[in-house]
Amino acid sequence: MRPHHPEGKQDSQGDAQEAGTLALMALAWTLSDERRAERLLALTGLDADALRAGIDSPAVLGAVLDFLADHEPDLIACAEAIETTPAILIGIRTRLRQ
Repeated sequence: MRPHHPEGKQDSQGDAQEAGTLALMALAWTLSDERRAERLLALTGLDADALRAGIDSPAVLGAVLDFLADHEPDLIACAEAIETTPAILIGIRTRLRQ
């Protein structure tokens, strides 16, 4: 499911787009399980309306990645499901916080 880039090269805009895509994929994976989605909302203080309104917000996507980073089994499972690595997700989280 991870975006594929022939020749493995991207410019900084392409990197940002891939980071955003992976963050959205992580959000979708998180919400795909009702119990995990409820835990996300409870621990982040977000609600469904805030998620919808902030779907393109670095703060909201960062909160989702923070949530995953705080529970390593979910971070690893998410990374596997979206065909990336936990380290890449943590790197995206760091970039979103800048």
